This record gives sequence, structure tokens and C-alpha cells, in this order.
Amino acid sequence: MHTWPNLLSSSSTGPGHPSHRMPEGPELHLASHFVNEACRELVFGGCVEKSPVSRNPEVPFESSAYHISALARGKELRLTLSPLPGAQPPRGPLALVFRFGMTGSFQLVPSDALPPHAHLRFYTAPPDPRLALCFVDIRRFGHWDLGGKWQPGRGPCVLLEYEQFRENVLRNLADKAFDRPICEALLDQRFFNGIGNYLRAEILYRLKIPPFEKARTVLEALQQRRPSPELTLSQKIRAKLQNPDLLELCHSVPKEVVQLGGKGYGPESTEEDFAAFRAWLQCYGTSGMSSLRDRHGRTIWFQGDPGPLAPKGGKSRKKKSKGAQRGPEDQVEDPPPPNKAPSRTRRARRGLPEQTAAQQPKGTSLQRDPEAPRVPEKGKRRRQPATSGRRRPQKIKADTPSLEPEETSAS
Repeated sequence: MHTWPNLLSSSSTGPGHPSHRMPEGPELHLASHFVNEACRELVFGGCVEKSPVSRNPEVPFESSAYHISALARGKELRLTLSPLPGAQPPRGPLALVFRFGMTGSFQLVPSDALPPHAHLRFYTAPPDPRLALCFVDIRRFGHWDLGGKWQPGRGPCVLLEYEQFRENVLRNLADKAFDRPICEALLDQRFFNGIGNYLRAEILYRLKIPPFEKARTVLEALQQRRPSPELTLSQKIRAKLQNPDLLELCHSVPKEVVQLGGKGYGPESTEEDFAAFRAWLQCYGTSGMSSLRDRHGRTIWFQGDPGPLAPKGGKSRKKKSKGAQRGPEDQVEDPPPPNKAPSRTRRARRGLPEQTAAQQPKGTSLQRDPEAPRVPEKGKRRRQPATSGRRRPQKIKADTPSLEPEETSAS
């Protein structure tokens, strides 16, 4: 079985596993590389098949013979289906743009061994054995759109369009997005397309920038930064490498993750496979670092002073050096569903006292991630007496595309 070694999938969701971290720019870039390499010599044929539970659009494409290619930009990936000469029925190519949500991935598997949660399937043409390229998404926050257009409002890619990305940020510093803390501004995909939670922590840590410093204060100084005209080209390059600024790190840090390759992200990854990525992390979820939640509920990891715009009353938590073996993603990105308290039967087996209605923990909604849809708050309902010690988990609408919650006009 060919598998994709660079993204998250439904089979890697155990405690402490990196699957609790959302795909960011590097993962999408590695995803496109996987699709292009795995499908280079394959000929696909027939209809595109969508799972009945997915609320994403049907893909009206049929061809007796076509190729599949991929291109990533920020947190999106474009898949292009290109019919071969003489393929029937005659038709032009079709493009789809994917956003991976929290757990999206592609896998190439035998057609008779589809993985769970394979919500879109592209089958190879006969003869057997046939394969299927599957978009796998256990939590169904991922989304695809027909037509191949990048989502409106997203800025240039931090990985592939660095000069345009830098110009877009510095040209728009008057935008109210930069009134906010730098840690929140870094998740605004209108300006930082491809940056997510672990990348923002690593970038700010390397520059020793407090995460709750005002974004405009941090970035305005870069408008004046000009290399001396007396420096040679090699001296200018060396100066950038030795003293990169924040925007340069928004480009170079994701490149470092890409260069790590497939270790740590795959559907069959183990803790040993993840060691390379964990060793690369300097701040995100590592021992001795502190954390706070920003105003959107996202946890930012940092060291030292959080900065002047830190949330009032926010309690900083410090990562213990050695203790429970849970990974940072398990604690930060993916809190457990509401009320995981044991049932009366399980509590009796464990010798625990029965839980009364007054002792039950308050239900907590699933922590929002940038690609997760917004869930409208409902009015409070009158509390009913507890009967079983458990409450019904909250329903979450999982198929509406959205940009980062920090965004405004681009959402």
C-alpha cells in the first residue's frame, strides 16, 4: 500500500499523537508532493465517488482515462483531473480545491481496502489490481470546491510566494488586524497564508518576541529595514541568514518542516517516526514553555513575558519537564468532548463514588481550530436533573468552509 508520509489521517488519532495538530502550510506542500509522486505513472478512470455521509459537493467528472496532479498554496491544495487524448466521453480538465480542516489527508490504497472516512475516491483504470486515491477526513472539517479557484481573501503563500507575501503584509499595516497581538495576527490567512499554531509559536520564540505584543509595533520596524548598498550579494544573503526578521522566518521555518520530509505525519506513524519533528520543535508544547489562550481560544506557547496585550485574568500554564506522556497537541489543540465522566457502572468498577448532578463538570464545547466552522451559540437551557451521570455530547456542524476565526473580511 502506498501511503502519504506527510499528513495526518484517520488512523493516527491515539493520545499524544501528532494527529491532534492541524495541517499547516508545510503539510499541504508535502501533500501535493505525495500526490504528484504517487500518481505520476497512474492512469485513473471512471467516475469520482463521494461518500454518502459527506456534505461536500458531488464531483461531476467521468473519463475513461485521466491523470491527477496537485499544487499547494498556503493552506489549500488544488487537485487537477486531466483527461488523456482519446478518452471518452470527450471533456476538458476539472480542478478541485481542498482545505484539509483538522484531519484531512490523501492516501493511495487498493480499491478493495478503502480506509475509514475516505470521503472522496479516485479509482485507477483497469486492469486490476486497481488502486484508489482517497481524501480521508475523520472529523469532516475538510472541504473541497469545484472550479479550481483559490479561496478569495487568502494572501500569498508564505512558502512559494515570499516576495508577494512580504509586500502584502508591509503594505497593509494600517489594517485593524495589526491592532491585535502578533500571535493572533499570524493566524490571519489574508496576510499569513500557511501559518498555523505550531509555526507561530516557533517563529516568535526564535526572535524572542512576546506573543501578545501589538502586531503593528513588531512589523513597522521592518518597513525601515534596508540592507546597506555597500554590501555584496553574498554579504546580504549571509546577513539575512544570520539575522532573519519575522517575515523571513515565516518563509524559512515552514521550509525546515518540509525538509524534514515524511517523518512524523503519516497514517501509520508511530511515536518513533514522530521523533524527528518533536526534536525539531523548540517551543511548541516543549518542556519549560508557558502557554496562554488567545481571545479565540487557541493556545500559544512561549517563554518569558507574554506581552502587554495578554488576556486579563489569563493563567499561564507551564509545560512540565517530565511527566505524563501525552503530546502537546493532545493538551492544546483537541480538548476532550463534553463530559467524559465515567458512567455509574464504570465508576462502581473503579470504586469511585457516584457523581451527583451538583458534581458533574460543566459541558465544554470543542475548542475551535482555525479551519473548523463557527458554531452559533444557543440560549441557555434549563438544567435537567442528572439521571445517568452523563450528558449527550454537543453536535458540531463540520462541513462549512471557513478561514481562520481571526479573520474579518476574508472569512
